[in-house]
Amino acid sequence: MTVLNGRKIFVVEDEPLILMALEDMLEDMGCALAGSASNLALGLQLAEAVDCEVAILDININGERSEPIAALLAQRGIPCIYATGYGRAGIGAPADALVIEKPYSRDVLARSITLAFAQTGKL
Repeated sequence: MTVLNGRKIFVVEDEPLILMALEDMLEDMGCALAGSASNLALGLQLAEAVDCEVAILDININGERSEPIAALLAQRGIPCIYATGYGRAGIGAPADALVIEKPYSRDVLARSITLAFAQTGKL
């Protein structure tokens, strides 16, 4: 059993193949998928009430940025991990934001999720 077993993760990702790979990685780590969205509108709707502990947000969702989703989740005390192919400098994320660069490995993902829990004292 790992510290990630049963942890509920919300995912916003617009690329179906990346989403499927991410879901597989989360399952392999013992995490539970709390919900997923492939566009900004659904992401915003789910962010208001989804039962999750951490969110993984693609920064660019079909040409729209996911910061409004992150803001809603932050109001609820839910940490976000930004996933991007642009790198930290390309997204303008705050210095303390957790950012993983695509393509990411299962190990990078697991470390980032664990760090998100540790930073919020939920580990």
